[in-house]
Amino acid sequence: MTGSRTTANVPELARRAGRLVSGERIVPEETPVAFTYHGSTHAVMMATPADFDDFAVGFSLTEGIISDPAEIELVEAVIEGKGIDLQIRLADAQSDALTARRRHMAGPVGCGLCGIESIEQAVRVTPSVRQSALVLTEDQVAEAVHLLNGQQPLHLQTRAVHGAAFYVPGTGLIAVREDVGRHNALDKLAGAAARAGYRGQAGAVVVTSRVSVEMVQKTAVIGSPFIIAISAPTALAIRTAEEAGMTLIALVRGDEFEIFTGAERVVPASDEAGRRAANR
Repeated sequence: MTGSRTTANVPELARRAGRLVSGERIVPEETPVAFTYHGSTHAVMMATPADFDDFAVGFSLTEGIISDPAEIELVEAVIEGKGIDLQIRLADAQSDALTARRRHMAGPVGCGLCGIESIEQAVRVTPSVRQSALVLTEDQVAEAVHLLNGQQPLHLQTRAVHGAAFYVPGTGLIAVREDVGRHNALDKLAGAAARAGYRGQAGAVVVTSRVSVEMVQKTAVIGSPFIIAISAPTALAIRTAEEAGMTLIALVRGDEFEIFTGAERVVPASDEAGRRAANR
């Protein structure tokens, strides 16, 4: 299912050549989206109202509620007042596991996070992607970002949304998703790639936002050994990527970029034969 309106035309006063001029501007829509599993709401996100099936699958994957898209039996997007309720039906085993997880989270808490009793528990374990043999050339890193820049129609209209893409060397971008929230864009991408049958270890995640620890964690759950970003990473994101064996590349500007972790996976463009051998 797709969303209804993702943008709106709004009146504005713009200062141009030293004077105020009346006009209109296209801005992105933003709406509450609830994730409801078997009648119980699990989370609510402010998001762009589009790509609901991808969002439901991707959020469920990156939050550890499911491990395979086939574990979701049904997704129905229902308009509820001023928002969208994603009503998700899980297979029996996943439904039972989620019920048990909620039961654990219902106890008294001391640090403000339901079911979590220590700071250590608040920082989730990030899956390792260290075993991935995927290698990219320097040119492919630049190409991945260049391709994403040209495939963001909502951003071109509004200049106000984030993009996330999955880049497969030799193929290009196999999926691109946009959203007002950077985490949402990545969740939608995770769902799109998984529903299309792509394995995370086959390619790189490319994002237009800064790299926070959650972006690294979601990329690791997807299974990709690369996260490539236009903006800078946080210190915790760098440490988490290092521990997960992930290659974190950021501040990509044309053919210039900075590698913070996993530099051994990036080879010169002249090393094409070695790259092909590594990616077999």
